[in-house]
Amino acid sequence: MPPTTPHAGKFNSCPPYSNNNHPAPQSPYRSHTAPKPSRENVYNGAYSVAENPYDVPQPHAAYRSSSVSSVNANEHHYSSSCAISGNPYSLPQPQSPRQHSTSCPGRAYRHTSNCSSSSSDQSCRNSGSSTKARLYGHSITASYGEMCYHDNSLVSASLEALIQHLVPTVDYYPDRSYVFTFLLSSRLFLHPYELMTRVCHLCVEQQRSGDALLDKIRFREVAPKLVQLLTEWTETFPYDFRDERMMRCLKDMTLQVARGDEYSWRAMQQMTQRLIKRLSALGQYEEAVAALNAVAQERPASLKSKQTSAQRSDILSMCDDPFVLAQQLTHIELDRLSFIGPEEFIQSFAMKDPLENHKGFFRKRKTSNLEAYVNWFNRLSFLVATEICMPVKKKHRARIIEFFIDVAQECFNIGNFNSLMAIITGMNMSPVARLKKTWNKVNTDKFEILEHQMDPSSNFSNYRTALRGATQRSETAHSSQEKIVIPFFSLLIKDIYFLNEGCANRLPNGHINFEKLWELAKQVSEFLVWRQVICPFDRDRRILQYLVTTPVFTEDELHLASYESEGPENNMEKDSRRSLRSSLLHRENRS
Repeated sequence: MPPTTPHAGKFNSCPPYSNNNHPAPQSPYRSHTAPKPSRENVYNGAYSVAENPYDVPQPHAAYRSSSVSSVNANEHHYSSSCAISGNPYSLPQPQSPRQHSTSCPGRAYRHTSNCSSSSSDQSCRNSGSSTKARLYGHSITASYGEMCYHDNSLVSASLEALIQHLVPTVDYYPDRSYVFTFLLSSRLFLHPYELMTRVCHLCVEQQRSGDALLDKIRFREVAPKLVQLLTEWTETFPYDFRDERMMRCLKDMTLQVARGDEYSWRAMQQMTQRLIKRLSALGQYEEAVAALNAVAQERPASLKSKQTSAQRSDILSMCDDPFVLAQQLTHIELDRLSFIGPEEFIQSFAMKDPLENHKGFFRKRKTSNLEAYVNWFNRLSFLVATEICMPVKKKHRARIIEFFIDVAQECFNIGNFNSLMAIITGMNMSPVARLKKTWNKVNTDKFEILEHQMDPSSNFSNYRTALRGATQRSETAHSSQEKIVIPFFSLLIKDIYFLNEGCANRLPNGHINFEKLWELAKQVSEFLVWRQVICPFDRDRRILQYLVTTPVFTEDELHLASYESEGPENNMEKDSRRSLRSSLLHRENRS
């Protein structure tokens, strides 16, 4: 079970606000007061699928907020879903002798475990069906066949043993935390199709005794557990089944189950229907995102002039309430988060293993939804910079800067750290930062405090403290708004990347380093809990449409717009403006 995050505490290092026009924000991580409640009767527009291509069907409720019920070998009972509604490590460990506790080992084991060093060749050596145990001080390292444990926690094993450990039998079902961890990271070593084929084959073959009638009875007993395993797989990693071979294998198993157990067959049918519904929603989402990108590209932003600027709508004409805009940004964040598959984090660096480069699955690196979310962060940053650089009048630019500072503050209070960081990034882009005359008209007290919270020094220690506070608030939430935690996504990816790079996949004896897989699963499972939150705010169609489709400047166009707003201050900037004008004019003539 992952360690419980401590209370974030107070940000004593933050200076008090001195701007009378902007009262100090009451951070939910500083006091026990609830965040500002959502306002009523604010939104006039309905955000429907028919009116806006961005509004795609949400994942069905069973996938996002369901739980797993246990399977009794003597009863034909299935939960409606096996999606991760909480942390998969929170379930009690089974008492089966075949599965000695597979709870995630703490980091304290790293310096004492004898299975991650050269001694693993001695204490974790393949030993057939034998069992070995050694006592080191107050900790025990033991091996059971080809699986090595340290203090009853699985730390390494051969790939074959891990696959066998996943296969249910009449009197055994793998712990849910193990199922999630291995299904998540097994793709580092073999294709999901290969894993599914081998698991299903082993499950069927283990029931063969040579007597057809006995085989049928034994398979009928194990069928509910096989269905439960496949249900967990389809609900937690549905995107694996976009592979036609996976769907074929699932269909074959449905026919196999139908021969022996009617109840299990019906459960397989229901599971397949939910899977198809989920994949259909994913397809609609991807089409909607592609359509939005096409709309934005069809209307490229022209170079700024007084005429075009006066005609162009800006963010303040769409929404002049920072709280409302922060709510709409949170809608977009949660919508896009909900379609990121947990396996995409692993597949983003699956090619790093040279042994797997020959497999087409790893060459493709199916991470489109993760990449689309990163692209949204970049778009929001450029949108902020565009809105600031576009106005001709200095007073108007200063007003927009103050507005985005207030929006960033509201994002922080909501727990939307990704939009917060995107806004700060946009305001720190060099075309915006160089507007000194504009910034002189802005009270930057609040902005400096927000920058302090997202300061990258000490590995983003201030942000991580705030994130722990938001996580604790979410765990004890009394309202849906308090459940919202949207992490700074690029840093989450970076943490997972360096965790992967810093630990070997295999130990010197050839075993898979399962301690590493536990740690990867801990990181990803926390993301899944954040992802399943349903946004409680009302949608505003006009604002959402503006945020995702309005054209934004490229980097070169931003620099030129900045020079048009406040002229070059030295010869280098003058040369840069001259060069930008020439290159952009050349591009327009070519197009």
